[in-house]
Amino acid sequence: MEYSGRHILDNRTEETLKKLKLQEPDCKIYKKVLKNWDSIAKPLDGMGRFETITAQIGAILGTDKIDISKKAVIIMCADNGIVEEGISQSGQEVTAAVAEQMGRGASSVGIMAAVIGADTIPVDIGINGKEQITGVINKKVRFGTRNFSKEPAMTREETVSAIFTGIGIVEECKRKGYQILATGEMGIGNTTTSSAVAAALLRCEAGEVTGRGAGLCDEKLQRKKQMITEAVKKYKLYEAEPLTVLQTVGGLDIAGLVGVCIGGGVFHIPIVLDGVISMVAALLSERIVQGTIRYLIPSHKGKEPAVEKLMKELGIEPVIDGRMALGEGTGAVMMLSLLEMAMCVYRKRTLFSDISVEQYERYLS
Repeated sequence: MEYSGRHILDNRTEETLKKLKLQEPDCKIYKKVLKNWDSIAKPLDGMGRFETITAQIGAILGTDKIDISKKAVIIMCADNGIVEEGISQSGQEVTAAVAEQMGRGASSVGIMAAVIGADTIPVDIGINGKEQITGVINKKVRFGTRNFSKEPAMTREETVSAIFTGIGIVEECKRKGYQILATGEMGIGNTTTSSAVAAALLRCEAGEVTGRGAGLCDEKLQRKKQMITEAVKKYKLYEAEPLTVLQTVGGLDIAGLVGVCIGGGVFHIPIVLDGVISMVAALLSERIVQGTIRYLIPSHKGKEPAVEKLMKELGIEPVIDGRMALGEGTGAVMMLSLLEMAMCVYRKRTLFSDISVEQYERYLS
């Protein structure tokens, strides 16, 4: 049996994921949105890539009367066992501390989201602590991952569970009427896990995709690269399937974001990606469920070295190039604000006919 939609959550297994078939966004709506843009009193393609991005959003939502006013950023919070190896500036206690700020809307992403009327949905999918954090949804799969230098970060069951957690959150957002979602994360050590996954999936050297994260010194950066190189070799990850890579050196936050990406395709909600960690989740989701990429919208490049290779592999080109490295979903929320401005031009459009000017014509060269 092939799974194509909403009953996917009734059978949360690896087999269900592998049999999942996504519908394509509506190509007729895509063309209609572009035609609507051409009718606006402006130069053809004057809004650049925002015209094709809004067409993509319309195709996903199934309407050319696009409304993205109800929006949110889903922030997956989890700890990573690899932190034991000294690959980060701070310890796991920082994950819980920042998640607490997110629950109060006081972290960077919360402040930015409030400006544009976006909700923040922080999720404890694997923080290493028993305390329930106010304002944070408890979907804990386990208390942080294992140290992948010693053993796989997760079991297969934990990995699949985290993915379905992400899909389930998108389904709940759909029921609540959200029209667009952004991705975010928080977890000390997750630039190490994302770099490890990127190295394995892209079949490249650790040094090509590993950066300083929150600001490592040279010594710790070399340690970080060494841990990734050894893990890729130890577990033979160049030959491994995507789920195995995620299970072995990934994180619960990444797995949850994989589910959010796939959930966008299942429930026809556009998903705005954040930076390098979201891009790694996007590549995993596309490798696990083909066609997911059509539901994903890039936001910003960021400054981690893996970004360029991930962009090329995914075939995406973010519109923001601000060398951001904050995480939390801040770049994705910034993109939401730009999309809102583009949508205002689209919805309140002044037509050529309104100003008694002949519409520009497209000429094929």
